[in-house]
Amino acid sequence: MVCFRLFPVPGSGLVLVCLVLGAVQSYALELNLTDSGKATCLYAKWQMNFTVRYETTNKTYKTVTISDRGTVTYNGSICGDDQNGPKIAVQFGPGFSWIANFSKAASTYSIDSISFSYNTGDNTTFPDAEDKGIITVDELLAIKIPLNDLFRCNSLSTLEKNDVVQNYWDVLVQAFVQNGTVSTNEFLCDEDKTSTVAPTIHTTVPSPTTTPTPKEKPEAGTYSVNNGNETCLLATMGLQLNITQDKVASVININPNTTHSTGSCRSHTALLRLNSSTIKYLDFVFAVKNENRFYLKEVNVSMYLVNGSVFSIANNNLSYWDAPLGSSYMCNKEQTVSVSGAFQINTFDLRVQPFNVTQGKYSTAEECSADSDLNFLIPVAVGVALGFLIIVVFISYMIGRRKSRTGYQSV
Repeated sequence: MVCFRLFPVPGSGLVLVCLVLGAVQSYALELNLTDSGKATCLYAKWQMNFTVRYETTNKTYKTVTISDRGTVTYNGSICGDDQNGPKIAVQFGPGFSWIANFSKAASTYSIDSISFSYNTGDNTTFPDAEDKGIITVDELLAIKIPLNDLFRCNSLSTLEKNDVVQNYWDVLVQAFVQNGTVSTNEFLCDEDKTSTVAPTIHTTVPSPTTTPTPKEKPEAGTYSVNNGNETCLLATMGLQLNITQDKVASVININPNTTHSTGSCRSHTALLRLNSSTIKYLDFVFAVKNENRFYLKEVNVSMYLVNGSVFSIANNNLSYWDAPLGSSYMCNKEQTVSVSGAFQINTFDLRVQPFNVTQGKYSTAEECSADSDLNFLIPVAVGVALGFLIIVVFISYMIGRRKSRTGYQSV
């Protein structure tokens, strides 16, 4: 039997837990699973959300966060027996499900695996998906916990596989509960063990948005994506991230020496994904337009901030770095890619070619207007025009004055 509790959610009063799964601002789920004697056998409370990137019928890519799907069921959740271990099973919407499996050894129990299934045939969530059907992503975990300990992980844990990002945080779970009583002994995840700095608590009156200290120009890194044995995407750039969260602005320079690149190349889209110890993913998605030009269409980011929070933004309606197919785009001067009001990227010494890379080298570059030599001619042309205007005015004045004197000569 599955029991659900009502608990307060900030700003929302009392909410039934089974109705809030998968919201963009995900609320906690709490599950108290009991056996036939009504004794607790498995307890879990956690927060999670899912982001799915999928290909559309126009051969472009979209990113969607699985939002509240209405009625949620927990069919298949079991306490476990000699043949089968405990399992939490959640179903929501047409074809969406989430399953966590547990097992037991002599002195420990394990969170063995997590399975998430989503349905691209759901036209509400994926109205323009190229491929329709149920897709399942399985993740093996093998997290071992001492028997009769409550596993706690307040830190964010991210699982990323096959274009699906699963985020989990504020996790409390105990399988194989002894004597129907959830343990007070806690076993912390590794992330919580290494987090020695306590969260900052603001007790003073909030100040206006702070201005970040200007940072030095970031070092340019070279990133590439391979398709088989051949390079299909090249990018060289210095990246500076400007983030505003809770009225606090920060500037972060990306270190190319600790940043890794992956991605994919298709006929009409290309993806460059950067990640590091603090950046879960920073995606640059390029697309082809009018069959003869490419441009930066989409930027997605999810990263850890210094205060331990997670910052995530996505925008698939951009239009930057436009250049003809078969060439590269170059801009040595500083440029700003405005992803949202809270997130901008400053680029330096930029050169990128997401399509038609030959022999792993850049093709002829189309320069941005800021780099163009014509920019130096503009002030010169304005100066010449003003000088010419002054001369014309002066000559007109002198002619007018001479005529005026002639009119007053004596007869």
